[in-house]
Amino acid sequence: MARSPRKSRKSSSLAVFLIAAALLACNREKPAAAKPKPAATDAAPRTEVGDLMPAYSAKLLGGKQFDLAAEKGNVVLLNVWATWCGPCRFETPELQSLHQKYGPRGLKIVGVSVDDGAEKDVKHFVDENKVTYAIALDPDGHVANVLATTVLPTSVLIGRDGRIVWRQVGPVLPNDVATVDGAIQKALAAKS
Repeated sequence: MARSPRKSRKSSSLAVFLIAAALLACNREKPAAAKPKPAATDAAPRTEVGDLMPAYSAKLLGGKQFDLAAEKGNVVLLNVWATWCGPCRFETPELQSLHQKYGPRGLKIVGVSVDDGAEKDVKHFVDENKVTYAIALDPDGHVANVLATTVLPTSVLIGRDGRIVWRQVGPVLPNDVATVDGAIQKALAAKS
């Protein structure tokens, strides 16, 4: 069955938009005060798929402490983002959808905001976008050092054994959901 020219233009426009969003991932250097600091050791921990996730902790929105070490045995999707990052904003509904789908089955999504502004700005974004997954505050961008990234957003899925089972540099777009969905299902099915 042939596509109508109107439907074809819509599909082409959507494809161009999705490609542009992926290419425009926020690969922006942070201000000098918030640039990642070099690691003190020569052998910085690796954070590729299969690597053990390095230690990380931060304050959650609301004041509680988030410590990744305490999550061993759980499946955690760590997403690094900022309110000023367009692709980060674009992927928020996808992450919220994953949280609603897999949260009851044990997935814990933690969005780590590297905004160096006021906490109230992050809270406003969370409220405005109806985000219900956990949000950690990391104004110094420590998580960028841990994950060895300068691109926002960056996401990693950490399995029950503490190893990274999936990594994405750039936004989780609608066409990426099947890949991350499969990784989440596999991680949730694995025993610790």
